[in-house]
Amino acid sequence: MSKLLKLSFILLLVGTMVKAQPVPGADENIPNLITFGANAETSWGDANFCQIIFFTVPEGHNAPIYIKVFDPDCGGENDELQGEWNTQTSFSIYGGQGSCSSEDAKKLNLDGNYDEGTLLASQTFGNDSEHDMKWYTFGPINPSEGEYLPDEGGHVFKIIIEGVDGDDGNMYQLFMSTKKDSEDEVEGGYAFYYKYTVRLHDNPREISHIYPYVNDSSIVSIKQTNFDWDNDGRIIVRSVATAYKPMKISGDDEWATSMYDIKPDEYNTSLDIQMHKNRTGDYRNNNVVIYFENQYGELLKSYSVPIGGVPKYKGNPGAEEL
Repeated sequence: MSKLLKLSFILLLVGTMVKAQPVPGADENIPNLITFGANAETSWGDANFCQIIFFTVPEGHNAPIYIKVFDPDCGGENDELQGEWNTQTSFSIYGGQGSCSSEDAKKLNLDGNYDEGTLLASQTFGNDSEHDMKWYTFGPINPSEGEYLPDEGGHVFKIIIEGVDGDDGNMYQLFMSTKKDSEDEVEGGYAFYYKYTVRLHDNPREISHIYPYVNDSSIVSIKQTNFDWDNDGRIIVRSVATAYKPMKISGDDEWATSMYDIKPDEYNTSLDIQMHKNRTGDYRNNNVVIYFENQYGELLKSYSVPIGGVPKYKGNPGAEEL
């Protein structure tokens, strides 16, 4: 990407990331992230029992920040019980050189130095009632402790969530805040990820979304991959140039992939990957993994808030209704 395009991208980020610190974000309409203990069955919807989320603090923000986790323990009505509560989940925050630019941190599997960087804070939670349905706060953290990445417009932190023991599912949310005791967004800050492991709504009327960003005109196609969808409904692509394009969904404990050709109007825009549940409403507690690659096999970033806003189809108005 040229310097001019990089600058334009950063300005677009700053301009649109007003409510960008909750993960999952409001526009995503995803109830929770979920990570299972290391001894869980993959058929319960987690392929490798680890999730990595990145937070960017914009250049020029010098005040301390806080990384917060809602409901970090694994026990209680918001988590998924398998027999007895026995799961331990670690939440670790990394900064420093290589923590976020390392290629291993962008891979799907726990190979190499995915935890490269300086460990700034870490905490492991079990069935801890004092943390059930409450915020746990890491910090204060100096923004300069994150890895400085000019292409991201500031300092970036890596949060690794890993199920280190047990077999239950831990559901949680993340937030980057300027305050210890409240959830106040860092102006211009944002979150992104390469792979998402999430809990879908039980209500079949709810539609969840993921927003990969097409930032490079050399991208001619993307490959969507999902795991353990349980044939629950459908996945579609919607964008400024596409009203409706279905993608393959997986069965129980299975992977599925499908291709989508990028159109010229979609460069420098977000795609709206919509997840529609089966209208019968028979599927509950569905946990899934989803990610996207370009034609070179490189993972695409998705953002908790769509860059440039939720994409609106610009074609025939009659195609607006799905």
